[in-house]
Amino acid sequence: MKVLVINGPNINMLGKREPELYGKQDYSSLLQYIENAAKEEGIEVECFQSNHEGAIVDKIQQSCCAFDGIIINPAAYTHTSVAILDALKSVSIPTVEVHLTDTNTREEFRRISYVRQACVQTIMGFGFEGYKKALLFLKSYCK
Repeated sequence: MKVLVINGPNINMLGKREPELYGKQDYSSLLQYIENAAKEEGIEVECFQSNHEGAIVDKIQQSCCAFDGIIINPAAYTHTSVAILDALKSVSIPTVEVHLTDTNTREEFRRISYVRQACVQTIMGFGFEGYKKALLFLKSYCK
């Protein structure tokens, strides 16, 4: 099984950006966590991060026929990007939306998710562990 993990804008700033919300571990720690979790489950994983909406759309389009599942933390694009939603719909790859925090307990605008319409599951509020939960979900879902 091969899974693409996409992280959106400002995820690369983990450890620096609002550590009271996102924790003190940096982005490289997140990547290591994801790679270790995937290895434990026998899942091949590729991680991608961009602050640019078009680069994320391009990566999703390139994933067609190359991945069994997608895990996406679109970050701020969750609440604004119809383009990412449309890209996910176009590739028809089972996708799990992940958020480090529980967006339902934050500002009102963060409760809206455009990408959720193209996802088979949403996991939020578990920090780094949410990515492992997403890997496990996809492993079971894609059997």
